[in-house]
Amino acid sequence: MAEKVVLAYSGGLDTSVCIGWIAEQTGAEVIAVAVDVGQGGEDLEEIRKRALACGAVEAEVADARDEFAEEYCVPALKANALYQDRYPLVSSLSRPTIVKHLAAAAKKHGATTVAHGCTGKGNDQVRFEVGIASLAPELKCIAPVRDYGMTRDKAIAFAEVNGLPIETTKKNPYSIDQNLWGKAVETGFLEDIWNGPIEDLYSYTQDPAAAREPDEVVITFTKGVPTAIDGKPVTPLEAILEMNRRAGAQGVGRIDMVEDRLVGIKSREVYEAPGAIALIVAHQELENVTVERELARFKRTVDQRWGELVYDGLWFSPLKRALDGFIDEANEHVSGDIRMTLHGGRAVVTGRRSGESLYDFNLATYDTGDVFDQSLAKGFIELFGLPSKIAAKRDLGK
Repeated sequence: MAEKVVLAYSGGLDTSVCIGWIAEQTGAEVIAVAVDVGQGGEDLEEIRKRALACGAVEAEVADARDEFAEEYCVPALKANALYQDRYPLVSSLSRPTIVKHLAAAAKKHGATTVAHGCTGKGNDQVRFEVGIASLAPELKCIAPVRDYGMTRDKAIAFAEVNGLPIETTKKNPYSIDQNLWGKAVETGFLEDIWNGPIEDLYSYTQDPAAAREPDEVVITFTKGVPTAIDGKPVTPLEAILEMNRRAGAQGVGRIDMVEDRLVGIKSREVYEAPGAIALIVAHQELENVTVERELARFKRTVDQRWGELVYDGLWFSPLKRALDGFIDEANEHVSGDIRMTLHGGRAVVTGRRSGESLYDFNLATYDTGDVFDQSLAKGFIELFGLPSKIAAKRDLGK
């Protein structure tokens, strides 16, 4: 009986060729699994049919958009997750979503191996394989592009020789990955880091320099989760879609950066994440209003580490799982409204209100009604600065 391999299938050239390539190289039967995480493009049923036409013995498709929004994007939002303070983990978040479906399909069909279309230079190979090892350590992983030398030219030739129903003549100069949380573009002329990005790269956002009227929006959060926009209740999926549309129309969320890949090289990436950036800015400001100072200071450290873990493919790790508990607790009082103006590529907070607010007007005001006892400040400063004063006397006396 032939072994079975579950393949992460996108419907594109490389993974379509992988079906027959794996069968030839290993003699295994291939089961294709396509997961919709909001990447757009072709209908899932068309992708399923193509997988079967390319030689898959079975093909499964899953609409995981709500799952992706609620179980992956929302935790990232609660963590204000920005790798290297800028990148909102677009690809990093989708991989564990896909991995979960691959592991389930492998168990369902009795497969021994999971395959993916990643190269040996990127982060995604790590995210897929470490994720699989965490959920189903008994499974093996293979990557035809990396393990069997399946170059682009060889893939095109294989598709043409075998008459696969996939376009092989048009070659996009860029490597593009996109989902509900944003879009990532790399390679091509972008590999020269002196070259500026061109407008043709962008599809989630409009030109931020174009003349247009500002857009004011009020986002309501409940325990760190967006639950309404302009007073209209929304699911996490609806919130992200709406903010992608509105922030994207104002050019919000364009990022051009050189980042540190997990494999040790630096890579130039261009991202678009209008909804993610707008929501994170709003969430951070509501935290400023509702989270106690020492908790907020420590959470910034946790947020950074959380983002690094997810970027590095450790979504299912014990440390990330433990940090989730801390982040959920820290978001317990992050409820209220944030008003923002979206314009000129920026999302600017202009108003905050919350029943959980720690901002006390009577303590903060400098006008009549101030209840802050300023007479306490002198003694506080004396005690606060005492260690520095003692050290200075010692050091200056030398």
